Amino acid sequence: MGRRALKHKVVVLIPALNEETNIPDVIRGVRRAVAAEIVVIDDVSTDETASIARMEGARVLSPLFRLGAWGATRTGIRYACRHHHDIAVTMDGDGQHLPGAIDQLIEPLLSDHADVVVGSCTERGSIYRKLSWLFFRKITGLDIQDLTSGFRAYNSAAMAAVMSAETALLDYQDIGVLLALYKSGFRVREVPVRMCARTSGHSRVFSSWWKVIHYMAVTLILCISKLDVPTSSRYRSVNG
Repeated sequence: MGRRALKHKVVVLIPALNEETNIPDVIRGVRRAVAAEIVVIDDVSTDETASIARMEGARVLSPLFRLGAWGATRTGIRYACRHHHDIAVTMDGDGQHLPGAIDQLIEPLLSDHADVVVGSCTERGSIYRKLSWLFFRKITGLDIQDLTSGFRAYNSAAMAAVMSAETALLDYQDIGVLLALYKSGFRVREVPVRMCARTSGHSRVFSSWWKVIHYMAVTLILCISKLDVPTSSRYRSVNG
């Protein structure tokens, strides 16, 4: 697929922690796929992620201390808001999210059928990940199949919403952000995309039993605090 030219001002935000092996191909893939500014948020990597990203032509944001996946993503969204981008796409720096799918992700925004789009790939989930998805769908009523996907697209209004104080202290970008967006009345859609297995490194959330337990506990407390949120048809697949 060739590089798509857009009338809208698009930025692709790539939070990255020690991704020197993967980040060059990710940046090159984005550049081939879409005419957009590319911003890498280097989450205090101890390798050459930041310098390699700069050599590849990306703008690099370098926080003074480690923010975690959502904190780094939020830093990128703040940048997008300040520079008046119409659409922000968030994707991982490990090569799992395929730049060629950006078109699919942003199309519902361009056609004004959504404010936020989640790229869904349930095939990538282990049995433990799928069980956690099922559990949290049951207690929240959110009809998003791939709750932990960081491959997302936001329009400018949704970007402003996720910069609210309500999302500032979240540890993760998945359920907490979706609940905050729903509470604010935004249209969230899910589109199926293909993803690749990462070639190096590991998931920040599902890399050990301790991290899984921590994720489940933190997210469960968050969900209990938001149990007044009803199930809504706002959350559905674009193809549903």
